[in-house]
Amino acid sequence: MPKMKTHRGTKKRIKTTGSGKLRRRQRNRAHILEKKSSRRKRRLAGEVDLAPANEARINRMLGRR
Repeated sequence: MPKMKTHRGTKKRIKTTGSGKLRRRQRNRAHILEKKSSRRKRRLAGEVDLAPANEARINRMLGRR
């Protein structure tokens, strides 16, 4: 049986912490920033934890069991 391949798009978007938790960037911070308030842009800065409901699927996409 061939090796499992990592989903490359997911690998570029999801970071793994030292303890194994998954982190992701928030949406709505990439473009069209002029009309968004400074408060909204600050709130969208940084990374957040991945929802527990998605963890199993994302781990499988990253080649982790």
